[in-house]
Amino acid sequence: MFIRVNSWLNNKNLFFSLLSGVLLILIFPGFNFEVLAWASLVPLFIATRKTSPLTSLKLGFIAGFVFYLGVIYWIVIAMTKYGGIPMAIGIAVLILLSGYLAIYISLFTFLLSYFCHQPSAISYQLRYILAPILWVTLELIRAHFLTGFPWASLGYSQFKTLPIIQAADIAGVYGISFIIVMVNAAIASFIESIYEKDRRQFATRYMLVTTLFIISFSIYGFWRMSLFNSQLTTHNSQLKVALIQGNIEQNMKWDESYQSDVFDAHVNLTMQASRESPDLIVWPESATPFYFQADRNFGPKMIELAKNSWSSILFGTPGYEIKDNGIVSYNRAYLLSPQGDVIGKYDKIHLVPFGEYVPLRKLLFFIDKMVEGVGDYQSGEEYTILKIKNSKSKIQNSFGTLICFEVIFPDLVRRFVKNGADFLVNITNDGWYGKTAASSQHIAMVAFRAVENRVPVVRAANTGISGIIEATGKIIKETEIFTRTYVSGEINIGSTQKTFYTRYGDIFAYICSIVTLVLILFKHRKL
Repeated sequence: MFIRVNSWLNNKNLFFSLLSGVLLILIFPGFNFEVLAWASLVPLFIATRKTSPLTSLKLGFIAGFVFYLGVIYWIVIAMTKYGGIPMAIGIAVLILLSGYLAIYISLFTFLLSYFCHQPSAISYQLRYILAPILWVTLELIRAHFLTGFPWASLGYSQFKTLPIIQAADIAGVYGISFIIVMVNAAIASFIESIYEKDRRQFATRYMLVTTLFIISFSIYGFWRMSLFNSQLTTHNSQLKVALIQGNIEQNMKWDESYQSDVFDAHVNLTMQASRESPDLIVWPESATPFYFQADRNFGPKMIELAKNSWSSILFGTPGYEIKDNGIVSYNRAYLLSPQGDVIGKYDKIHLVPFGEYVPLRKLLFFIDKMVEGVGDYQSGEEYTILKIKNSKSKIQNSFGTLICFEVIFPDLVRRFVKNGADFLVNITNDGWYGKTAASSQHIAMVAFRAVENRVPVVRAANTGISGIIEATGKIIKETEIFTRTYVSGEINIGSTQKTFYTRYGDIFAYICSIVTLVLILFKHRKL
């Protein structure tokens, strides 16, 4: 038995832990109180400042569990309303996933107490110095472990705070998480020093260093944004795009009786958009409810549409290849030229576990897919670069295609730009989320991919949010969710110079991880 219920309820540390969990919910899309991020962890720091590693572990878990329950609640809707799973199982999965994700915050508070449990000045100082480094390490692990789920990383809360997030072109989203935790640690340290005078000198110095970090981030951010604006009138070129949002209900999408209706909805929007003479028209993920490469009815109609629109069309569709072991299915995107020729295709690399495939199928033979779809997909292997002709500059522009939640993996995305992409296209469904904050959370992460690689990103989502994002991360056009519409505009394709992040990836986060590992080994040796 851990502790009695009454003592938990009367424990101020429990209150502070719950408060941090609630504040973390409020900083993300859905509530958009992103300014609270800079103090959201302060209650948790205060709650665990003098607790044992085991107690810190529990308090961190509580904060994390509340946080993730409030942020990824939409999983229940995706599984029950659209996946056909019983409500009880949907809630159980939400609880289990929230519990798993909460472990990372639990480890954060545990390791801080583990390293700094001794009542000494050095231990106290190390706690706050180590905090942002340890947080980034755990976010990096979460992004890769068990195929990765980096949803709601702390830095994403600031996607609208453009001057601060520009540093992501060096350190990625992890750099923004780092500075947020550092500010939280500085505030907590200052509060603690009010009651313990011997710690005021360190708290003052730490606050000063943190302030210099914030000023440096801001100066760099304003400089990068100014540089972007100046480039708009120099060597950049503009490409016209149109993004189709069909707003097709999930229960209609794969119903053969609605096949013509689904196709016609996208055709009508495409022809409307074609009046603006876009260079590229983008349909969402799996927009064509048929195998384009084999369908003798809709396949030719798709080719004819490209000719009639006088635009290149990128569209999502299931695809397949015949191999020695049989037919292999892919979540695929095709690119058609204005002449109706297939000029490229891309097969999704990072699939959704239990959605597009069942991991460890031989071991988990009793588990079927949790959502409805077409077959079990195989992962693509190539970071394919597709090309279209720019009608204004008369040159070829290259782009990378990201299907659905691939866009939340920064290291995967940067590889397309490193391979030569001038801009990025994200095609997704997002209908699974219903009318929740998930779509807003999703596009917030897309904005960071633009900043990290200094390329514009266009996004076509079946039910929204579709939009156009500048290389600064600014969302300049976006649609409402669950509306049938299209959005069009121009994207500015500027310098081909690769950012530090594009070239070297998550080196900042890996340095933080190395520091954490060294400290763990050092602590273990001391013991």
